Amino acid sequence: MKEKILTNVRIIDPSQKMDEIGNIVINEEGKIKSIGKKSSISKSAEKIDLKGLVAIPGLVDMKAFVGEPGFEYKENFRTLSQAALAGGVTSIVTMPNTKPVIDNVSMVDFIIRRGRDKAKVNLFPCASITRQREGNQMTEFGLLKARGIIGFSDVNKTIQNSELMSRIMNYASDIDVLIMQHAEDYELAKNSCINQGEVATRLGLQGVSDIAEKIIIERDLSLLSEFPCRYHINQISSKNSLNVIKKNKSNGIKFSTGVSINNLSLNQNDIGEFRTFLKLSPPLRSEEDRLSLIEGIKNDLINVIVSDHIPEDEESKRLPFAQAATGSIGIETLLSLSLELYHNESLPLEKIIKCLTINPAKILKIDKGSLKEGSDADICIFDLEKPWVVKAEELKSKSKNTAIENRKLQGKVKMTLLQGEVVYSN
Repeated sequence: MKEKILTNVRIIDPSQKMDEIGNIVINEEGKIKSIGKKSSISKSAEKIDLKGLVAIPGLVDMKAFVGEPGFEYKENFRTLSQAALAGGVTSIVTMPNTKPVIDNVSMVDFIIRRGRDKAKVNLFPCASITRQREGNQMTEFGLLKARGIIGFSDVNKTIQNSELMSRIMNYASDIDVLIMQHAEDYELAKNSCINQGEVATRLGLQGVSDIAEKIIIERDLSLLSEFPCRYHINQISSKNSLNVIKKNKSNGIKFSTGVSINNLSLNQNDIGEFRTFLKLSPPLRSEEDRLSLIEGIKNDLINVIVSDHIPEDEESKRLPFAQAATGSIGIETLLSLSLELYHNESLPLEKIIKCLTINPAKILKIDKGSLKEGSDADICIFDLEKPWVVKAEELKSKSKNTAIENRKLQGKVKMTLLQGEVVYSN
């Protein structure tokens, strides 16, 4: 590969506390050679003038579903890669709720081999915490970690058994693995499909209280004080949960927290008259909850923003609300929807980018999310002011179940580089 120089670009890299107009020099190996306003320009290098655009590290999405194996009709490595790169995402943590479930070494070998052959992004697979995600028996954390597993999650299922959860944390602490918990009490959430409250009552749907989320977080953080391990709450959705998180952080308990961009940008009123594409888990909650989540990011109580990319075929979504599948695609619109929080002055730009790049990379302990010299030139370049409208049929995902169809956004990815190569250009 020929040396490249990205010139006249606004570089924002929270890992280096950098926000300046300058150049990014990429060497023949696809690594960052130099960066910033003092970078030297070689006459022989390929120059790409990016005046008026912003360059940030390639996004790291900590929660996305890929349909292989078993659900290729919803999504596959090729279509997931295309959608991710169109959204500036260069590193993805894939969930283990495939068919069969990723809970053994042979499945890990398969998913890594298939991803290497078909995917055009950096893939970091998760394995399930328990066998078949049934919440009864731990998987072999040590063996799976040795084969390349980045973390452990039962995805949309919660470890309900407290004794088992204590053993999971104890073992995870011994071998330094990341546990990613979906916080929702099964009995309290059973048969529910929407946030408990006025909207659920008006639509005649069974709602779930935020107590179901809070009670699991309280239990797990109590256990964490006894069995300190690398623990991450996949997504929170309520003000009450934030209060628990704040209290435990102030008491010195170490853990990390994520939030879905859907819960940051939408509330339960957006469901309108049974809009099933907005049936999510955790559910969309009140506007007060949404605003509290934004404050949680400001105050560093929430560390990561995820797409929670869950492709579903149209037939499983166009059903009565209670019967419809849960989830929405979102990896391609993750950055643009996050930038909405900057344009409406809810969050500083640097804080948003931090939650999409270096924060998840640090939690995962991967060398991504930064443009420091010597790192892979995984770069997202976007137009901060570019207006556009979300049209499902124009999105790259195989499934088209976006929760934000026809939403007007400001900020669009123009180019994505992976190890110095331009892999997406608009």
